[in-house]
Order: sequence, then C-alpha cells, then structure tokens
Amino acid sequence: MYVYVYIYCINTYFSACIPTLCVSSCFAHAAVYPYTHIHTCTHTALSGGPASGPGRAASPWQGRAASPWQRPARLRASLPVRRRPGRAGGQVRAGRFVGARGGGSVCLSSMACNQTENVIKKIVREIGQECAAQGQTVSETLVAFMVKAIVLDPRNDFNVDQILMEKDVQNLIQLCVTRLLDTTNPSLSTIKMQVYFDMNYTNRAELLREQHRVLEGRLARVLREITDSHPRVQEEMENVYRKIVSYVLLSSGLGPPTDIQVVREVTAALQSVFPQTEMNTFISLSKKNKEQQLKNLAMLVTGIRLYNKECGKGGSSIDDLPAILNEAIPSATQTLDEGLNTCQARAHQYTALLESMQEDQDRCTQLSSFKLKAALFNVRQYEAFLCILLSDAITSAQEVEKMNVQFAATMEQLKNTVQNKVSVDTNEVFPLFIALSNLWTGFQDETLLLRFLTNMTNNLQQFSEIQSQLFPEDVLSSLLEGMTVKSDEERIRETKGTRVNVSDFENQEWLFPETIDNFDQLLIQYHSFCAHAIGVKGLTLPGNPAIGILKHRERCYVFSSKEAAYLFAQDPDKFIQLNVEKAKEYSELIQLLELRHQFEDLVSYAQAGNAVKFLMKTTIKCDSSTQTDTHILPPTIVTSYEWNEWELRRKAIKLANLRCKLTHAMQTELSHMRRENSTQVYLPKDVGTQTKRDSSTNIPRPQIFLEGLRGGSSPTTHMVKVDLTRAVDET
Repeated sequence: MYVYVYIYCINTYFSACIPTLCVSSCFAHAAVYPYTHIHTCTHTALSGGPASGPGRAASPWQGRAASPWQRPARLRASLPVRRRPGRAGGQVRAGRFVGARGGGSVCLSSMACNQTENVIKKIVREIGQECAAQGQTVSETLVAFMVKAIVLDPRNDFNVDQILMEKDVQNLIQLCVTRLLDTTNPSLSTIKMQVYFDMNYTNRAELLREQHRVLEGRLARVLREITDSHPRVQEEMENVYRKIVSYVLLSSGLGPPTDIQVVREVTAALQSVFPQTEMNTFISLSKKNKEQQLKNLAMLVTGIRLYNKECGKGGSSIDDLPAILNEAIPSATQTLDEGLNTCQARAHQYTALLESMQEDQDRCTQLSSFKLKAALFNVRQYEAFLCILLSDAITSAQEVEKMNVQFAATMEQLKNTVQNKVSVDTNEVFPLFIALSNLWTGFQDETLLLRFLTNMTNNLQQFSEIQSQLFPEDVLSSLLEGMTVKSDEERIRETKGTRVNVSDFENQEWLFPETIDNFDQLLIQYHSFCAHAIGVKGLTLPGNPAIGILKHRERCYVFSSKEAAYLFAQDPDKFIQLNVEKAKEYSELIQLLELRHQFEDLVSYAQAGNAVKFLMKTTIKCDSSTQTDTHILPPTIVTSYEWNEWELRRKAIKLANLRCKLTHAMQTELSHMRRENSTQVYLPKDVGTQTKRDSSTNIPRPQIFLEGLRGGSSPTTHMVKVDLTRAVDET
C-alpha cells in the first residue's frame, strides 16, 4: 500500500524562511506546521490491491497492510492541486483521490486527519517506550516539544523535498530519544522546566477559582441531599438537621469533621442562630433560597466559632492562620530571594566566561561553548520563573497584612457590640460574624497560595541542578580567576548617561522617558534582553532602556550599549532573523525570549492539552452546510390583517355605520374666517442705574402759632399769628 500525503500550507511563518515547505514525513509536517490541511490518500482499493513491500522487523506496525512506513511518502506544500507521478497514475483534486483504474472517487479528508493523528500517537508512544526502556520516564508533551525542537534545529538536516523512508523515521525517533536521555545537557533541563511551569503554574485568581470550584464539588452531594429532601416526621427532620451541621462544618474547614468536640461546637453555634424549631420554615423555601440560606448559616457559624476562640470559649481545633502566615511568608520570600541571588550570580559568571571565550578563542578550551550557553539560558529561565513566584509571594504578604488589620478591627468591634449582653440585635452582630468568616476564608486562600508557591519553588530547583553539577563552583572560581564578573546592575550603570542620537536615523522611531507616557510599562521584546547580543553573541545581556528603545514594526527593543543599538538599527530585520535562527538552535529560547509570535505554529504546553494537539492543529477550512427552517416559531398568522388602505377605510365606514348617522357642523362668530395665531414677545429686561453719590437736605420744621381764636371779653375776635420757624441757615 502507498501512502500519499499532500500538504496545503496556509500562511505559515516558515514559508518566508524555506524556499519550498516540505519536510520528510507527515509526522514532521504535523509537528512543525500544524497550520496545514493534510490529505492522506491510500492507494489500495482503487489501484487494484495492496502493494507489496518488506516491512520493518522491529516495527510496531509490522504485519499491517496499512503501515505508513512500507513505502516512501512524498510531501509537497503550497499546491492546491498536485499530480502524483507514480505507478497508479492517480491524482488528487480538492481532497479527492481519483484512481487510474477504478474510475470512481473517494473523499478522504476526515480519514486523512485520523490517519495522521494515529501516526503521531504511534511515534510519540514509541519514543516514550524507548525512553522508558532506558529508565527515563517522559511525558507526551515533552516528547512533542522535543520533536519540534529537532525539526527546527538546522543541524539535523531535515531538508525540503526529502522522501521519507523508514530509516528517516528511525533517525527522527533516535534523535528524540538521544536528546531526551542526555541528562547532562542543561538544554533538556530548561525545556523540562518550561514544560513543568507551563503545565502547573497558574495565577492567583485562577488558582482560587479552581479551589472554590473543587470545594463546591465536594459539598454538592450534601447540598443536594439537603435541598431535595422533604421530611415529614420528626426523625426525618433531625436527620436533615444533622446534614446541615455536616455541611456547615465541611464548608468552614475549621477542624476535622470526625472530631466529636468540633461537631458539638458547630451544633451549638448553629442552634444559636438556627434552632430545630425553624426547620419547617426552612423546608418550605425554594431550592435556590435553601442554598443561599445554607451559605449564610455556614458563614454565621464560622464567625461565631472564631469569636468564641478569641474569647477562650472553644475553638481549640482551629489553627491560628494569621500567626502561621506571618511566620511562613517571610520564610518563603527569603528562600525565593536566596535562590534568585544564586541563579543571578551564576548567570553573571557564565556571561563573563562566554565573553572571555569570544575575545580569546584559545582560552578555556576545555569548556564547551554550547553547553555553557545552555547553562546560561537555564539559569536565566530559572531566574524568570523565580521572579514570577516572588512577585506572587510579595502580593500574598501584602494581602495578609491588610487582612490582619481588618480582622483585628472587626473582632474588636464585635467585642464592643456583644460585651456581656444576654441578647444582642441580630442586625448588629450578624454582619460582623459574616465579615469575620470572609476574612478567615481569605486567610485560608492565602495559605493555599503559599503552599502552592512553596511546592513550585521546590520542584523548580531540581531543573537547575544539572548546570551546577556540570560547572561546579570550584571549577568556575578557577576559570574566572583574573576576570571581572559584572552584574546586570553594573552593566546598566556603565551605560548610564549614554543614549542614541535620533538625528542619526531618518526612518527609525526611538522612545525615551520624556517622549512617551508610561515609559516603564512598555512591552519590551526578548524579555528585556539586548536584541543585538542574542543573535550575534548568543548572550542574554540586560538591556538599558535609558539608551533608547527602538520601535520597529510596532515592537520595542532595548540594547546593552549604544554601539549595539546603532548596529541593530541599521538592519533590524536581519538581526531579528538571527535571533530566530539562534532560537532554532537553542529551542528553550522560544519561551525564554517570548518568541512564540515568531513561531506561529507553536502553542504553549498548557494550551496543547496532549501531544497530538501539541503537534497538530485542526484544519482551518472545512465543508459545512446549514439550512434554516421556514417557520422556526409556531405560526401566528392574523387572519384579520389587511394591507390595502382602501379596504381598511371600507371597514372603518362599515363600523361607523354612517347611513344611520347625521353629520352636524357649527360655526361661531369668533371662529368664522379666522385662524389660529400665536405671537411671541420679549419680556423687558430689568434695568437699574446708580448715581455717583447719595446726598440729602434737611429743612426746618415749620412752627406757627395762632392766638385769639377762642374769642374773649370783647365781641370782636382778634387773632394774632406768630411764626416761630427757624431760618434755614440756622438748622
């Protein structure tokens, strides 16, 4: 049987690097180029019978007629239709194999995908079995990445248009096994470290979300038994109440559930807020309300038990989490700091040795430059992971410190509220109990996070032991004698005050602290290492942003010196490609330097899920068809609907029955020959004036007296008028 595999490449990165995209096996193509549409055409039924050919003696597929290794398979790419010049004379058109003899056609798209997946599984399984036979257990994800690394490495000579024979498959498998069994290679340890970290590390939010989901899953059965029960007799009521006690105890996580003393404390606290006499009311609630009520009861009981522990009235089985965290977090932070300082010192030593070897080729001839660089990349990756864990530990310390203050304040407020009162208003104390419970849940979460960080730190340490055994401290000390070992901080200080001259570059954009906001938050490529030193020297030198950040094709690059910045800026694409080639040689650099965008077919280990998904991606294009029902919803036809306006008028006249009505009209004198008018006026503005000064005058008050008006002894009246008004000038 012949197996013809045709690859239709869809926009892969390697089409820009390799003239013709064609590697020596369907497995290699699926491993390196998962963005491909694979059609496997089995020439058996259409060509007149199975092909003959010798099978592999030690092959796990020996004796099977459909063995993909019994005949060579030629892989071609970038051709929508490719004719196979073979004995059968068949051809492939749009995923169909048309036989020369049969005259019919068979669609093999889905079968091709299944066959390719089966081939990958078998090869991955064979590599794993051979490693296990040598005493080395490896995961499928590690095997898949190692296959990709071998295919990417140009030293392995997986050429274009290579016909895959059985020996080629064995060569690929042997290279994988050799790399996986080389326990003295720091590169393998780095890849294992990356696989372990990607598969096990998760951030705070995701870890806590998963922990709460697991806890809810454990409580789901008890919760379902409580909410679905409908007790009618007293014995059934008591049984449900005991389940509520178990739910509250398991939900709080305070003390072992098998301890009788703990069960009694929980029962007493529950009865103080939810006596058994309230069971009838609880049973009458809906399922959703029951679940919410149980959660509230669990938080109230937890708060009551914590308050009793503070008052010395119980809670002996409750661990003092604040004290434990206050002691454990500094210890974990110190361990991370020590590990970080150690690996940084190692990185500085390896960098100094590599620089001296590049300057003087005859120096340190007993050292392997390849393994020394692999050791440098190992400690740099270890340093990056420790920085992530240290950041999480610092965040945990800040959260614990904040919760300690809140817990002490809430407990003090609760003591002042309760004091020695016989009865307390529930509206006052219940929110405080719930607040205590939530804070204690936060302490439990931080304990879980601290345990997770400690385990990650301890497990990562084993992946850094190979480089320390390969280059012991005494050997490094003797080799570094007379050399100056510079730290990353010292290298940055040496270039302080130097920056590129923007006028020297016409079409390049340079960023500086004074020219852009949030300068420190820019996303720097290559993990902030010098973009020039990686591909040229194979070193991970720290970049100094103060020299200037080059923005090229919407990506930012930093450099370790002004000279390196000038060289890189002359032809950025050239040095970017050199960095890609260096990453092909040292595959651990893909993750260390964050180069996944340069290798679009690579996905993270955690996203892959398994080896087959890691090596293959589903085809981008597929045949599909859809059909929409004429009437999805039930028919809602309104028979009285009319679209004709005149028909609607006819119906309106019919309803009005105007034949039996009279039309009256009236016109008043005021409305005769008039129309509605409206006017608008502008209201006068309030205007005021003010004089220059205020003045007043005062006139004399007139004082006039009349005498003789009443008459006298004489018959004639004589009136005398006396004016006593003062003159104006006298006032």
